[in-house]
Amino acid sequence: MDPDALSKAFVEHYYTLFDANRAALANLYQESSMLTFEGQKIQGSQNIVAKLTSLPFQQCQHSITTVDCQPSGPVGGMLVFVSGNLQLSGEQHALKFSQMFHLMPTQQGSFYVLNDIFRLNYA
Repeated sequence: MDPDALSKAFVEHYYTLFDANRAALANLYQESSMLTFEGQKIQGSQNIVAKLTSLPFQQCQHSITTVDCQPSGPVGGMLVFVSGNLQLSGEQHALKFSQMFHLMPTQQGSFYVLNDIFRLNYA
């Protein structure tokens, strides 16, 4: 699969899970994974999912504007940069966000998130 198609498929899968069942995101991370969420660094799959499931909103809807990707390193990793809008339930205006994923291949032929950086974009 070409990198652009792969990155778009990953992004669709990630945000579908995030919007419907954040706990299911645990399968996309490993213990070596790190999330930086608004400047806070969190290491490990369980800690990352604990952070994501404890966010102060229950329902949200991501709307993706752009997905850019680049191959990364000799072992088949990939950088994926996403920008879009985040609509929180009960809020009138969507929030703009950017998120970067560093995907690494697994032994099984899929990918996991090694690094994940999330920021809200304030105008």
